[in-house]
Amino acid sequence: MKSLWSPSEAKKFKGDVGKRVYTSRLLGQNPELVLHGGGNTSVKTTEKDFFGDKVDVLHVKGSGWDLETIEAEGFAPVRMDALLKMAELDTLSDPEMVKQQRAAMLEPNAPNPSIEAILHAVIPQKFVDHTHANAVVALTNHKNGRKAVEDVYGDRIAVIPYVMPGFDLAKAVKKALDKVDPFALDGLILMNHGIFTMHDDAKTSYELMIQLVTEAEIYLSTRLGKTFSFPKAKAKEDLPGLSEIRKQVSDLRGVPVIASLDQSPEAVGYAAREDVAKISTRGPLTPDHTIRTKRVPVVIGKDSEKAITKYAADYAKYFDKYNDGETMLAPDPRWAVWQDRGVISFGATEREAGVIRDIATNTWKTIQQAEGAFEGGWKALPAGKLFEIEYWELEQAKLKKGGSAPAHQGKIAIVTGSAAGIGFACAESLAEQGAKVIGIDLSPDIEEQMAKIGGIGIVANLTDDKKVVESVERVVREFGGIDILVSNAGIFTAGAYLENLEQQNWDKSMAVNLTSHQKLLKYTIPFLKNGIDPAIVLVGSRNVNAPGAGAASYSCAKAGLTQLCRVASLELAPFGVRCNIIHPDAVFDTKLWTPENLQRSAERYNMTVEEYKTRNLLKTEIKSKDVGNMVAAMASPLFGKTTGAQVPVDGGNDRVI
Repeated sequence: MKSLWSPSEAKKFKGDVGKRVYTSRLLGQNPELVLHGGGNTSVKTTEKDFFGDKVDVLHVKGSGWDLETIEAEGFAPVRMDALLKMAELDTLSDPEMVKQQRAAMLEPNAPNPSIEAILHAVIPQKFVDHTHANAVVALTNHKNGRKAVEDVYGDRIAVIPYVMPGFDLAKAVKKALDKVDPFALDGLILMNHGIFTMHDDAKTSYELMIQLVTEAEIYLSTRLGKTFSFPKAKAKEDLPGLSEIRKQVSDLRGVPVIASLDQSPEAVGYAAREDVAKISTRGPLTPDHTIRTKRVPVVIGKDSEKAITKYAADYAKYFDKYNDGETMLAPDPRWAVWQDRGVISFGATEREAGVIRDIATNTWKTIQQAEGAFEGGWKALPAGKLFEIEYWELEQAKLKKGGSAPAHQGKIAIVTGSAAGIGFACAESLAEQGAKVIGIDLSPDIEEQMAKIGGIGIVANLTDDKKVVESVERVVREFGGIDILVSNAGIFTAGAYLENLEQQNWDKSMAVNLTSHQKLLKYTIPFLKNGIDPAIVLVGSRNVNAPGAGAASYSCAKAGLTQLCRVASLELAPFGVRCNIIHPDAVFDTKLWTPENLQRSAERYNMTVEEYKTRNLLKTEIKSKDVGNMVAAMASPLFGKTTGAQVPVDGGNDRVI
């Protein structure tokens, strides 16, 4: 491990808190040290309070901040005298500790101080750094962990047996430091938890962390030998199986989840190990991870339903054994080892799935190192100790913040023809309501357009079977399934009376406006059957119910699409998949309608442009966003009891009515 300290960069950060920000970010940049909110840092300063009196203050990482991106305001300023007085108490409940720490803050709008603020206070050095370094955890998590730690570090560190984080851990550290000269130490090793380094100089404290972790890495490497490497294998792909797993996990959790499948050679190699079921279920790297990942993953073999059902039953037994009045969380796994296929991470949002994937990756890599380096292999904390963290009221409180989820959070939506106009509006509305949207369009603009809404754009010709299959499989491979399909791709062919209609005009309209939708349904239906509250919305036209002369190729294709919707609703209802069609009309804020086109059309009816745009019964303008919002609603539980329906968005058309 190498120091990332840069003298030129460090100069940009002024004062003690500035240096604290800089070195905290250096730690946060390395996933081998901390992951997603893990670890914490602090600095002790002397400042003036509101009345101008000098007070000793601990600036400690605030709750909810990530070391990689932390700013000065991410540190909570807490009076040192209050923290040190708390450290002298015999007992202190977690809620009272949080309350008193907040009461001792100089800045009332700052975030809550870290639960380890008292621990930081009892360490006398100015700068204190804490991480959950993989190499150090590997060093401690086996039956001879303490001896290994002493072999590596000798008396340069103090070893703290595992204690629940918070007040109890602070007391244990204080007791250990009272017996030695703390300024003679380079750091502390918390068994099964992590490492602290400390110094009066920011750079030295940071580089002590790098040095001590490097020593652990060298020790592991020596024990593993030069021939050690992570096993690799090629995945056996099973996309229908992946969508079934996602469905089963979503049902257990009670919300749609994104299933992120890691099929890297190393992940598949791990999943292909003969002993993977044994080593994966011994426990996490550090207790903190149980808040996000639960104690163990589910190991899935040939029968995913059986494995996941058993996992839920075992979780209920685990809860019953250790609970003391808590309410059981949903019994769903947060990650899975899918034998011979890879590692799956589940999250209610794409971000959560990504966080869990990072933790899972570091976990299975570190487990294999410990297995290879130490007799008896990987050994985590007992289940009872991990339960205390998983159901710790302070940590649970963090996860309960945020209110109700958006209507489509966790859902996977494909929207075709979404580079502009109605298609983009549909994609945007779904994304605003929490869906992960994948747009497919022939236009290269689709990639940039989808990036605007946090989606993914795929350039593909939807009349090409191969491209359709590739696009659908990519979506399932990356996110685990499909819940919503908005089939919008279409063209408006040139008007012509039947006797003058060119065959190419008719054929092209049928290929794009009807057959491409049939192809898309064919290849997405197997995955939609495993979707969460699955819904299909086809985009038709007012021309279906009120065609105009000279529009045969377009009107007939859209009429065929409407009939396709009706048949699909009949076929898919037994599987809980809804299929409805929307008929927009007079949507003038698209590329098709230039100001010149609008002006010509308005003049043809002896109207102003504004009169022409509101030429409906409600005298209202129909915009792409109106159609997009209706499509998002039709894909939601609001239309959960509706299938086979035709819904107009036209302000009321007298010919249709």
